[in-house]
Amino acid sequence: MKPKSGHKAADSGELKGALRGCRDLLGWAALFSAAVNLLYLAPSLYMLQVYDRVLQTGGLITLAWCSLILLFALASLSALDALRARLLNRMSLRLERLLGRRVIGAISARPEVANSPQGRQALRSFDSLRQTLTGPATIAALDAPWAPVYVIVCFMLHPLIGAAVLAGGALLAALALRNDQASRIHMQSVAELAPQVYAASEMEAQVGGVMRALGMRSALIDRQIARRAYLNERHARAAFVTSAYGSATKFVRLLLQSLVLGVGAWLAVDRQISPGALIAGSILAARALAPLEQIVAAWRQFGEAGTAWRALSALLARVPAEPPRTELPRPAGRLTMDKVVASANQRPVLQQISFGVSPGEILCVVGPSGAGKSTLARLAAGAATPDSGVVRMDGANFADWDSDALGRHVGYLPQEIALVAGTVADNIRRLQPKSDGDVAVIEAAKAAGAHEMILRLPNGYEAELGLGGVGLSAGQSQRIALARALYGSPALIVLDEPNSHLDQEGEAALAAALKLAKARGAAVLMVAHRSGIVSIADRLLVLRDGRIEMLGPREQVMEQLAAAAKGAAPVVPVRRQAPP
Repeated sequence: MKPKSGHKAADSGELKGALRGCRDLLGWAALFSAAVNLLYLAPSLYMLQVYDRVLQTGGLITLAWCSLILLFALASLSALDALRARLLNRMSLRLERLLGRRVIGAISARPEVANSPQGRQALRSFDSLRQTLTGPATIAALDAPWAPVYVIVCFMLHPLIGAAVLAGGALLAALALRNDQASRIHMQSVAELAPQVYAASEMEAQVGGVMRALGMRSALIDRQIARRAYLNERHARAAFVTSAYGSATKFVRLLLQSLVLGVGAWLAVDRQISPGALIAGSILAARALAPLEQIVAAWRQFGEAGTAWRALSALLARVPAEPPRTELPRPAGRLTMDKVVASANQRPVLQQISFGVSPGEILCVVGPSGAGKSTLARLAAGAATPDSGVVRMDGANFADWDSDALGRHVGYLPQEIALVAGTVADNIRRLQPKSDGDVAVIEAAKAAGAHEMILRLPNGYEAELGLGGVGLSAGQSQRIALARALYGSPALIVLDEPNSHLDQEGEAALAAALKLAKARGAAVLMVAHRSGIVSIADRLLVLRDGRIEMLGPREQVMEQLAAAAKGAAPVVPVRRQAPP
């Protein structure tokens, strides 16, 4: 438990460090707030001069000069207020530059994080935090420390006026605290429910066509409506509390402003203050209480920002930043797994897996559904990390590689394909800049047997794809994803059911591509269900219930599997091999 709390402290410090990187902008915004609040005294002073000097003496020249000074003060106030808003927006943009890459990297670092409700909500939380910095909540917080200045000026006009304003400020502060206590539970409930509801809706939208075909569309809509109704009820309860205290705050402010005016009128009739002080006191009272009223009105935004801060701290604690790595030389591609254990949803998937794949070798992984083959492929490609054990490339632990540097030496074709929005060429080159023109892209497409198919697309290599490769058939997407895996002649190639959507022509092209990769010395690990592609493998690994059942030369393992299928012989391990 202690290390975990240490992580939280460290990652909260990471957020604070990003805010410290914005402190110069925040400092200037606070300085401009000071000037703005001092300039807000100008209308009250102008009233004093008009009522107590101009009207009494008929001094039109004094009126003209006072009006010019007021005009200059108000113009300066407007300019400084605009500059303050601009600085706060700049601070939000700088926070994006300082922390945006880190947050997005933490979301995409692990599939279990990216697919969790917290991961899906992380960017919304980050944007909520940034928007709070530029919204009325921050401006009210910057103005609030200057409320005592107005109270002091009110005391200078008369102690009774100052006491009334001070009492009103204390009452508004008490309402703000009570608002926090009353709305915190509702806002926390909304913060916990919203990511789950949105994540469920997004996932169900992705399978909408399947649900419609199965006659489940109406039932699915009813479930979404029920979830949203519960979430909206929680939203409404939080809004009711906030609006009730907001209305009470407005009532108190208007009442106190009128009370100050009434007290001032009584003092003016009693000749204790001038009529100018009466008007000035009313204006100053409104200005002193305004920031407190704004804070109460923006309390929900403060609460959302606090929830976002805690969510981001938890995310960064869960996925620490990668430290700088020493750049390792280009590997030969020797893959080893040593006593690897992996789980999903607290269920063991792989247990004590140890084997190796040498350069120039094709290892095919077979086994029943649910045996852990796709998890094994993800671990071999570096797309997931084991719970224990070590995955190595040329003896170097995957954890010791920079993830992007490792990825340049790995070609991975996952079961879900995962093309991104962009052109076909962008997908094949893995969104890398055109450092070597289009030669490497075309070479990878030819190696995958996809070149002719791509040329037949509208605009060829510049054909625009939607998210997930929308615009292509499943077979076309798989061939382009194979070209992406072969791009840059990677030392290690990991393919998860690469022929699941291919026709006979595509499967022949896949076999040819793997033979070429083997000939140039690449290590290939391939998960397969269809037996046709297995014939090019050098060795077979049979996985069952998360354990290696057999591992050895293809012919021997095939004979054992055939014998076991006929019941002629029990399944026995074929030459267990330690990692090379």
